[in-house]
Amino acid sequence: MEAPDLILLDPHEAQIRSLLKIGAGSERSAYMLFGIADIEVDPWTLQQRRRLISHRFQAISGNDVVSASARHVTWQTDGFMRLLNDAKVNGLVPSLVHTHPTGQAKFSEQDDRNEAELARTALLKGMPGLISIVIAGNGDIVARIWTQTEEAEDIGRLLHVGPRLHISGLKGTPADFLDRQVRLFGREASRQVAGFRCGIAGGGATGSAVLSLLLRLGVQEAVQFDKDIVDETNLNRLHGARRSDVDAKLPKTAIHTRTVEESGLGMTLVSVDAWAGHPGTWDTLKACDVIFCCTDDHAGRLFLNRFARFYGIPVIDVGLAMQRRTDTAYDLFARVSTLVPGHPCLLCGDYVDPQRAREEAIRRDDPDAYEQLKEEAYVLGEGDPSPAVVTFTTEAAAMAVNEWLAGVTGLAGEAGMVPTRMRRFHARDDRRPFVESQPDCPCCNQPATLGRADMQPFLDVVS
Repeated sequence: MEAPDLILLDPHEAQIRSLLKIGAGSERSAYMLFGIADIEVDPWTLQQRRRLISHRFQAISGNDVVSASARHVTWQTDGFMRLLNDAKVNGLVPSLVHTHPTGQAKFSEQDDRNEAELARTALLKGMPGLISIVIAGNGDIVARIWTQTEEAEDIGRLLHVGPRLHISGLKGTPADFLDRQVRLFGREASRQVAGFRCGIAGGGATGSAVLSLLLRLGVQEAVQFDKDIVDETNLNRLHGARRSDVDAKLPKTAIHTRTVEESGLGMTLVSVDAWAGHPGTWDTLKACDVIFCCTDDHAGRLFLNRFARFYGIPVIDVGLAMQRRTDTAYDLFARVSTLVPGHPCLLCGDYVDPQRAREEAIRRDDPDAYEQLKEEAYVLGEGDPSPAVVTFTTEAAAMAVNEWLAGVTGLAGEAGMVPTRMRRFHARDDRRPFVESQPDCPCCNQPATLGRADMQPFLDVVS
């Protein structure tokens, strides 16, 4: 099994960082719980691996602190035993957090001794491990996991997820062909861009454009999800498609694989012949660092909307609406929404229709049942194909990728990605609609689901 990696969600990281202020120069500590994402086969290494996603932060009361200074902190451990019981009941991994306000982000020999004893207790209680996190006064964070009492294993790769995105522990240098990009963003930001494992749900107009952009940005590992065959109507907007591909009835994924291979730019592209949300996609989706939702269906959007919440993996959703009202009047809209902690979800924005999602799921899983329901007027049925123009679909894809770049590089300021951006092509303007998380939202306003990761049933949804 590969070494585990960790996803630290923005609200929890903010609570970790608050310990430095609370401690006022003295060490402070806290507990956390992490969800487990077990990946049976990593799409790029073909190995088994585990991701750990921050789920809950639990402060240690000042009354429980026995003593603290700039070099140590001790506290009563009654809360630790309760933490272990909570973790065992819910299938989570317990964690210790403490600060080094005047030191470095590394574990001391005293940390080694103290944590080994606590790890022994955790393992005897049936825990799969004990995570330890240290934050230094300069803000650097390191993590490790105890799966045996003799020695802890460093967690070298840590994905920070919020409006800003960052991966700690990346190595290597940007490829030579990225020189002009490095001149703008710098070497480290370009290393970050290249190091993200990117998923693309949907291989159509926007999906093919997103892939082409990621390829030229230097992304090294990507995976595409699609089950469609190219047809004549795709040729006006599907990047990389040829007329001969229509005659050969090539899958869209095969066209995109050819594009990547012929480029020679070092990307490893994996294809999954299924729609995002199918059980065959779950494992691979869990391995991604960001997912671009380029599907034109409500079922895929609804699934990824909930998936982003449970697994802490940012989802960037791309939507398009085009219609001709009169001979000279058009409505041409593109929307990009970013699904990260703190941003309202697609349900809150009314960007996804659960009824349409249900109908689409039935159509895919049981076509005969769908036709019967359509005859009985229980579903809306299909309308005419939506208009599509390559310049607009490509621009929508660029909006999505640029929003991700804003999160990674800070090109639009420290605030990073915005919740939703809307572009009106016909009016030539950009808008940022104000959408709030709804108090009764079944997705983004449920604290118990944030970072919960693997559970039965999957995403806590009963079919």
